[in-house]
Amino acid sequence: MTKVLLSFLTFITLSVSNLSAQVVEVSIKLLDSENQEPLIGATIQINEINQGTVTDIDGIGLFSNLLVGSYRFEFSFVGYEKKDTIISVNGINSFFTFSLESASQEIDAVTIKATRSTRTITNIPTRIEFIGGEELEEKAIMNAPNISMVLRESTGIQIQQTSLSSGNRSIRIQGLDGRYTQLLKDGFPLYGGFSGGLSIMQIPPLDLAQFEIIKGSSSTLYGGGAIAGLVNMVSKRPTEEPDLNILLSQTHTGGSTGNVFYSKRKEKLGFALYGAAHYNSTYNPDDDTFTNIPETTSFSLNPKLFYYPNEKSTVWIGINATTDKREGGDINVVKNGVDANHTYFENNSTNRFSTQFVFESKLAKSQTIEFKNSVGFFSRKINQPNYIFNGDETNTFTEFNYGKNGEKSDWIIGANLYTNTFKEITYSAPRNMQQRTLGVFANNITNLSRKFILETGFRTDYSLYWGIFPLPRISLLWKSNDKLSTRLGGGLGYKIPDIFTEDAATLNFRNVKPISPDNLDAERSYGANLDVNYKSSLTDHIFFSINQLFYLTEISNALLLENISPTEYIFSNAPENIRSLGSETNVKFTYKDLRWFINYALIDTRLKYLEGNPLKPLTPKHNAGSVLMYENKDWRIGYEVYYTGKQYLSNGTQTNDFTTLGLLIQKHFKWGSPYINFENFTDRRQSRYSPEVLGTVRNPVFPEIYAPTDGFIFTVGINIKPFGREECTDDCHSK
Repeated sequence: MTKVLLSFLTFITLSVSNLSAQVVEVSIKLLDSENQEPLIGATIQINEINQGTVTDIDGIGLFSNLLVGSYRFEFSFVGYEKKDTIISVNGINSFFTFSLESASQEIDAVTIKATRSTRTITNIPTRIEFIGGEELEEKAIMNAPNISMVLRESTGIQIQQTSLSSGNRSIRIQGLDGRYTQLLKDGFPLYGGFSGGLSIMQIPPLDLAQFEIIKGSSSTLYGGGAIAGLVNMVSKRPTEEPDLNILLSQTHTGGSTGNVFYSKRKEKLGFALYGAAHYNSTYNPDDDTFTNIPETTSFSLNPKLFYYPNEKSTVWIGINATTDKREGGDINVVKNGVDANHTYFENNSTNRFSTQFVFESKLAKSQTIEFKNSVGFFSRKINQPNYIFNGDETNTFTEFNYGKNGEKSDWIIGANLYTNTFKEITYSAPRNMQQRTLGVFANNITNLSRKFILETGFRTDYSLYWGIFPLPRISLLWKSNDKLSTRLGGGLGYKIPDIFTEDAATLNFRNVKPISPDNLDAERSYGANLDVNYKSSLTDHIFFSINQLFYLTEISNALLLENISPTEYIFSNAPENIRSLGSETNVKFTYKDLRWFINYALIDTRLKYLEGNPLKPLTPKHNAGSVLMYENKDWRIGYEVYYTGKQYLSNGTQTNDFTTLGLLIQKHFKWGSPYINFENFTDRRQSRYSPEVLGTVRNPVFPEIYAPTDGFIFTVGINIKPFGREECTDDCHSK
């Protein structure tokens, strides 16, 4: 009996010992709490036994040699709130799933529309700069009439003024002319060709939900014209809660602006209505006789109707109408008309009308289809002494695309047709133009492993009169860990020639000869970029990030405007390339309610077709900026400093460098926010360094513009939100 009892006790002891020493597997899957997507590269740590792992391409982390017991698991991922939990490990292999909440000051959960993917910004190999939420509102109140402030303060983007009298401006990304940048709104090509004139001066920002900027060749999804990059503006959509936003502002220069946006959804119907009005009297801080800000009157109206036939489909129709009139030149002429001593004027009248139609639907197994169409009409008249330029443009855009989002791979394939017709009315030999471009495209994003994500795309365009353009593109994302990631990408691009270049616009197209496919070739490009992104929480309250970008773009057959006689300008292809080479550095610190942004851009754009490969005129090689922003539920206070380096004029003269300062103070209430803004309060303007007008009053000559012409602008305003100010969400503070 004793032997039997001892044997039984020995068996029990060995069984307990074996159980306590048993090794089991524990798998943990981490998901984004909002969209339930796997979090790739998240860290799972058990500090008490000093073991850790990183989640794979499916968001799963594996512990293969845990002993039975209880452990505290800690989950962390950049851009998400840390989480910990106690898990009891028994003798059975186990699988657990947890969700992480996005941190309030990061944008990792933001879905980018420009790529047509449902992926978040951290899981897309293409480098994308995102501006949304609170920052868009901040830029809107700093410059209510248009989007120029949003773009101007982005690293590596220059807003180039081409006319003192009209105030016309174009976008230059990384030193390349505005015609190489494609503007989109909700995925529609916004303006191009003739309608690109004054474009960014006629896009109010109040109805925008987010800005997406892709630098470098982006022609695979959207076709020609995106050699330097593209800017996609995404409109607000109606929600169940009404959204009313009224923005009123007044500047000391005589600028009065009123913007109103309202949207609401009820069951299967929704609508959004946006309206804007702006008036600016003539302004001349230089005490000469010529306007620095023309007398401007503009109106915009943009209604949209949404229909939701079921939970998976949306149909919406939009109409946009804009009228804009600018009268500049000699102030005496603007106010009193032409007389014996005062004869110079420049009047610009533009009218835009466009329609948009979109049908989008989610099919089974994460498949989507989308059909979209837009039709646009644009007219512009430029009136100067003894000269009138008058033309109409009609453009259409039609696209169908199909998308499929799998666990590891996303596809988008489609085709689109773009047409553009320009007819000149007043010229003795009309410079009429016609473009017809058909394109087919395919784009794929594949998770190669938990650390590598590959994006490949290919597009082929056929353009009437100009030929066939194959456009491959590739990007690779390497997530070294939850703090460090690297993107490498490149692709080809092209641009169909037209007469509406910056050089021709400076001449108001006077004496510019028409374009002919018989003696010109389309512009072509290749480009590549490499960027490294590092993010870290230095303490529980201090967040630090740095992004370093290097880029290269080369353009062959660049379109040049040559002066072959006093009264004749013709276009030709450059014999050698234009090369833009440089880098951009963006640093961000966050401490509680305080944010500090620092940026620097090196832009080395060379005209290789000229002897010695000189720098491109009106392109500062060095730019830097610093923005210090304090914001809580009651206040927003921002102080900014921007440095613009020396530039070269077309005649080889080097300009002065200059620094502009700005200060914004805004008080938040539940119903809205009054504010004051001091823009360029040290009054840096070109007239302090060199004359803005040469020649005589009757026959003025306008030098190139390289610095602000309007100087200090003081603005008071109020942003009214009767339904209450929204709290800052994931897309806040996203610069």
